[in-house]
Amino acid sequence: MGALLFASFVTAVIGQEAVKDSVAERMLIYQRSNGGWPQPGGDAINYDKTLSEALKAILLAEKSKLDATIDDQATTREIKMLVTTYKKTNNPIYLKTAEIGINYLLTAQNSAGGWGQFYPDTSGYRKHITYNDNAMIDAMEIMKSITEGTNDFETVNKALIPRAKAAMAKGISCILKTQFVQKGKLTVWCAQHDRQTLLPAKARAFELASLSGNESVGIVRFLMSIDKPSAEIRKAINAAVTWFEASKLVGIRIQEAVDPFQPKGRDRLVINDPNSTVWARFYDLDTNIPFFTGRNGTPKATLAEIENERRVGYAYYGVWPAKLVATDYPNWLKKWGN
Repeated sequence: MGALLFASFVTAVIGQEAVKDSVAERMLIYQRSNGGWPQPGGDAINYDKTLSEALKAILLAEKSKLDATIDDQATTREIKMLVTTYKKTNNPIYLKTAEIGINYLLTAQNSAGGWGQFYPDTSGYRKHITYNDNAMIDAMEIMKSITEGTNDFETVNKALIPRAKAAMAKGISCILKTQFVQKGKLTVWCAQHDRQTLLPAKARAFELASLSGNESVGIVRFLMSIDKPSAEIRKAINAAVTWFEASKLVGIRIQEAVDPFQPKGRDRLVINDPNSTVWARFYDLDTNIPFFTGRNGTPKATLAEIENERRVGYAYYGVWPAKLVATDYPNWLKKWGN
């Protein structure tokens, strides 16, 4: 049953107008018939914007489109907001709509235990197991909240709990199986992995198969959140942190610069700084050396070698693992040990 049809059904059953929330009402309109949410134009939906009647008509006509995604928190954001809004308003429509979204996520999980960036669209790299921008981890967090009855998910249908537990177990297995082995040593993960071979895979032209200094952090944080971690999970966490330590780049930092001679009017420079530590976004699968790729898909040794548009428009360096390595991991060790 679609979200809007269900809304009419519930209102009729309870015989009175339910308390409504304007943001949640817009989420109902945007939700696709299969239960997921799209990302129109590649951007996150701004639910604070009032919908015109013309746009409402378009969205209702597009209900059956198969463009639902978990990219940039699409679908998972709506599910979380709807269960929270249900607790505030006690409007059953919002809870049921969230449950329809949860069922979409459960259906979207592939046989390897991973989630692709889109479902059911499997064109191009959309079918890969997607850790990029924490997509799969966002889905796993939903399953974890249902399983544990936390973050307002204690309100959802109890029949979803065993299904979420099974999905979470499959997802953890997928994470452990996709952790890359480099010259006999466990390392970290690529931003996306082939759903059949489980090997690192290419996405966009500038996102080649590699070891990720960014997405791997979210994966490790999720594994560290698991109560009473198994020996396999502990091994995965320890190996990843060891890789972060070995792969840090000491003595450089990234500086933003105004440059009117550049197409974007600005630039991003790598400068020496003995007090700075950063990590690269992409590391070579064989050599573990950082590389940088522009829209032509050709890897380069330095950031300066790729086009300005990508240099300033994409995060090739960052401090993503810094707090994990310095604080979170030591605290985790105190609690669970090696």
